[in-house]
Amino acid sequence: MELVLYRAYYKEGTNGTLFIWTTLNERAQNRFLCYTIELPWNNNKRNISCIPEGKYEIEPRFSKRFKHHLILKDVIGRSLILFHPANDALKDLEGCIAPVTYLTGIGKGLYSKGAMQQLLSLVYQAKERNETVLLTIKSQNYEHCRTL
Repeated sequence: MELVLYRAYYKEGTNGTLFIWTTLNERAQNRFLCYTIELPWNNNKRNISCIPEGKYEIEPRFSKRFKHHLILKDVIGRSLILFHPANDALKDLEGCIAPVTYLTGIGKGLYSKGAMQQLLSLVYQAKERNETVLLTIKSQNYEHCRTL
Protein backbone atom coordinates (compact mmCIF):
# COMPACT_ATOMS: atom_id res chain seq x y z
CA MET A 1 0.00 0.00 0.00
CA GLU A 2 1.28 3.45 -0.81
CA LEU A 3 0.32 6.67 0.90
CA VAL A 4 1.26 9.99 -0.66
CA LEU A 5 1.54 13.17 1.38
CA TYR A 6 1.51 16.45 -0.53
CA ARG A 7 2.88 19.31 1.58
CA ALA A 8 2.53 23.09 1.54
CA TYR A 9 5.30 24.85 3.46
CA TYR A 10 4.88 28.02 5.52
CA LYS A 11 7.14 29.68 8.06
CA GLU A 12 4.59 28.91 10.84
CA GLY A 13 4.10 25.24 9.95
CA THR A 14 3.49 22.67 7.24
CA ASN A 15 0.07 21.56 6.04
CA GLY A 16 -0.48 18.44 4.01
CA THR A 17 -3.03 16.37 2.18
CA LEU A 18 -2.74 12.59 2.54
CA PHE A 19 -3.92 10.19 -0.16
CA ILE A 20 -3.94 6.43 -0.57
CA TRP A 21 -2.75 5.34 -4.02
CA THR A 22 -4.03 2.15 -5.58
CA THR A 23 -3.76 0.55 -8.98
CA LEU A 24 -6.91 -0.89 -10.50
CA ASN A 25 -6.82 -2.43 -13.98
CA GLU A 26 -3.37 -0.90 -14.58
CA ARG A 27 -4.72 2.57 -13.80
CA ALA A 28 -3.49 4.56 -10.81
CA GLN A 29 -6.19 5.99 -8.58
CA ASN A 30 -6.00 8.15 -5.52
CA ARG A 31 -8.38 8.58 -2.61
CA PHE A 32 -8.26 11.39 -0.09
CA LEU A 33 -7.68 10.18 3.50
CA CYS A 34 -7.12 13.26 5.64
CA TYR A 35 -5.10 16.40 6.11
CA THR A 36 -1.85 16.58 8.07
CA ILE A 37 -0.03 19.15 10.16
CA GLU A 38 3.70 19.36 10.88
CA LEU A 39 6.35 21.75 12.07
CA PRO A 40 7.83 24.12 9.48
CA TRP A 41 10.86 23.08 7.45
CA ASN A 42 14.00 23.95 9.41
CA ASN A 43 16.74 21.96 7.63
CA ASN A 44 15.70 18.66 9.22
CA LYS A 45 16.78 19.80 12.69
CA ARG A 46 15.69 17.44 15.42
CA ASN A 47 12.52 18.44 17.33
CA ILE A 48 12.01 21.71 15.41
CA SER A 49 11.63 20.65 11.76
CA CYS A 50 9.45 18.44 9.64
CA ILE A 51 11.37 15.62 7.94
CA PRO A 52 12.73 15.72 4.38
CA GLU A 53 10.64 14.78 1.40
CA GLY A 54 11.18 11.21 0.29
CA LYS A 55 9.88 7.68 0.63
CA TYR A 56 9.56 5.98 4.02
CA GLU A 57 8.28 2.65 5.25
CA ILE A 58 5.59 2.83 7.93
CA GLU A 59 5.10 0.32 10.74
CA PRO A 60 2.46 0.13 13.48
CA ARG A 61 3.76 0.88 16.97
CA PHE A 62 2.41 1.09 20.52
CA SER A 63 3.57 3.23 23.43
CA LYS A 64 2.08 4.27 26.75
CA ARG A 65 2.07 7.92 25.68
CA PHE A 66 0.45 7.62 22.22
CA LYS A 67 -1.15 4.15 22.43
CA HIS A 68 -1.54 2.78 18.88
CA HIS A 69 0.28 4.95 16.33
CA LEU A 70 2.69 4.65 13.39
CA ILE A 71 6.45 5.05 13.05
CA LEU A 72 8.42 6.03 9.95
CA LYS A 73 11.51 3.92 9.36
CA ASP A 74 14.94 5.09 8.21
CA VAL A 75 14.44 8.85 8.34
CA ILE A 76 17.88 10.29 7.59
CA GLY A 77 19.39 12.03 10.61
CA ARG A 78 16.29 11.47 12.74
CA SER A 79 14.66 8.84 14.92
CA LEU A 80 11.24 8.20 16.42
CA ILE A 81 9.34 10.09 13.73
CA LEU A 82 5.73 9.16 14.34
CA PHE A 83 2.24 9.61 12.99
CA HIS A 84 0.24 10.48 16.11
CA PRO A 85 -2.76 12.65 17.04
CA ALA A 86 -2.19 16.38 17.58
CA ASN A 87 -4.13 19.53 16.76
CA ASP A 88 -1.37 22.18 16.96
CA ALA A 89 2.02 21.43 15.41
CA LEU A 90 3.99 24.04 17.35
CA LYS A 91 2.58 22.92 20.71
CA ASP A 92 2.17 19.17 20.21
CA LEU A 93 4.78 17.95 17.70
CA GLU A 94 8.54 17.47 17.81
CA GLY A 95 9.13 16.54 14.18
CA CYS A 96 6.26 14.06 13.86
CA ILE A 97 3.23 14.10 11.56
CA ALA A 98 -0.33 14.49 12.84
CA PRO A 99 -3.33 13.50 10.76
CA VAL A 100 -6.32 15.84 11.14
CA THR A 101 -9.86 15.81 9.77
CA TYR A 102 -9.99 19.57 9.17
CA LEU A 103 -7.32 22.23 8.78
CA THR A 104 -8.02 25.34 10.84
CA GLY A 105 -4.83 27.25 10.05
CA ILE A 106 -1.17 26.76 9.31
CA GLY A 107 0.01 23.82 11.39
CA LYS A 108 -3.38 23.55 13.08
CA GLY A 109 -6.32 21.20 12.69
CA LEU A 110 -9.27 19.48 14.34
CA TYR A 111 -10.38 15.93 15.10
CA SER A 112 -6.96 14.36 14.92
CA LYS A 113 -7.95 11.23 16.83
CA GLY A 114 -10.63 10.36 14.27
CA ALA A 115 -8.22 10.83 11.36
CA MET A 116 -5.63 8.73 13.19
CA GLN A 117 -8.11 5.90 13.70
CA GLN A 118 -8.92 5.85 9.99
CA LEU A 119 -5.22 5.79 9.07
CA LEU A 120 -4.44 3.07 11.62
CA SER A 121 -7.26 0.92 10.29
CA LEU A 122 -5.90 1.08 6.75
CA VAL A 123 -2.34 0.32 7.85
CA TYR A 124 -3.38 -2.63 10.03
CA GLN A 125 -5.47 -4.06 7.17
CA ALA A 126 -2.50 -3.77 4.80
CA LYS A 127 -0.24 -5.46 7.36
CA GLU A 128 -2.75 -8.32 7.71
CA ARG A 129 -2.40 -8.79 3.94
CA ASN A 130 1.42 -8.86 4.41
CA GLU A 131 1.80 -5.64 2.43
CA THR A 132 4.58 -3.14 2.92
CA VAL A 133 3.19 0.31 3.71
CA LEU A 134 5.10 3.17 2.10
CA LEU A 135 4.71 6.91 2.58
CA THR A 136 5.94 9.23 -0.16
CA ILE A 137 6.24 12.89 0.84
CA LYS A 138 6.21 15.50 -1.95
CA SER A 139 5.79 19.23 -2.36
CA GLN A 140 2.22 20.18 -3.07
CA ASN A 141 1.07 20.49 -6.62
CA TYR A 142 -2.43 20.31 -7.92
CA GLU A 143 -1.88 17.45 -10.35
CA HIS A 144 -3.06 14.95 -7.67
CA CYS A 145 -6.38 16.75 -7.24
CA ARG A 146 -7.80 15.95 -10.64
CA THR A 147 -10.04 12.94 -11.12
CA LEU A 148 -8.20 10.04 -12.72
